[in-house]
Amino acid sequence: MEQALVLVAGLVLLVGGAELLVSGAVHIAQRFGVSGLLIGLLVGLGTSTPELVTSVLASLAGTPGIALGNVVGANVSNMLLVLGACALVRPVRVDARSLRFDGGVVLGSLALFAVLSALVPLGRPVGALYVALLAAYLARSWQIERKRPREHTAPYERGEAAAEFVPVPAQPRRSTARVVLAFSQVIGGIALAILGAGWLVESAVDIARALAVSESVIGLTLVALGTTLPELATSVAAARRRNTDVALGNVFGSCIYNVLGIAGLAGLIAPTRVPAEIANVGNPVMVGVALVMLLLAWTGYRISRREGAVMLALYAVYVAAIWRV
Repeated sequence: MEQALVLVAGLVLLVGGAELLVSGAVHIAQRFGVSGLLIGLLVGLGTSTPELVTSVLASLAGTPGIALGNVVGANVSNMLLVLGACALVRPVRVDARSLRFDGGVVLGSLALFAVLSALVPLGRPVGALYVALLAAYLARSWQIERKRPREHTAPYERGEAAAEFVPVPAQPRRSTARVVLAFSQVIGGIALAILGAGWLVESAVDIARALAVSESVIGLTLVALGTTLPELATSVAAARRRNTDVALGNVFGSCIYNVLGIAGLAGLIAPTRVPAEIANVGNPVMVGVALVMLLLAWTGYRISRREGAVMLALYAVYVAAIWRV
């Protein structure tokens, strides 16, 4: 019971720290004249802070099951839980161009991660490859946004969705005091996120030992579910405002950030092995779920409420099956 409370407290600090970090960073960016598109990318990346800090600290703590289980489990949660919940609120419309570009990158990056995880550890060379691929993807997204402003890519949509979670002011105050406060928010947000992630990882390990299950099981389910809460909140908020295309872009962007950015940085900072449960079970399930998601999105270029209910049911089956492995 005590460790469960510590886990919840860690999640609260983690998510709260991420919100402070993003809010402060956005005000600083606006103060120095950064473009709206870059601010959107900044917000989208910032809302991945819970997954990033948790996975890096778990790798440093020598718990790869939690570090990589969080990445894989968060992707499954995004594709089934988050997107399914959005479709229940309002059927999700799908942009054909975004589906081809961003959807293709999602499937390709997840498949690459699954293949490399089965062959080699997550070391610095692999981590560098993932980060380089993410940089190339963001650069290409930037080009598309500049050339065709109405054809939004997933990173832009992720920033739009995150604005529901961390509102971006249209007219930032340019006073010195506001800038100092913004820097304080960034520093405080980082500190809270690190503290919360530390509690989360420590309590997750203790819970795994108490329940006699592997750390990978906890990472793939409890930790991943907790770190996905910001995506769930932002996507459902976007769906309620009829911005379902933004909700889908948020899911696409999150999956790409997780597998290329978070796993990549974790490999660069704290190289780790890939547990068998993740390489042999988690990764194939993740790729299979991506195929199901893209197939549902491709048929009629919308995800209906009925399909959303099916996705939520599949998520429940996934969690139950993982706990039985």
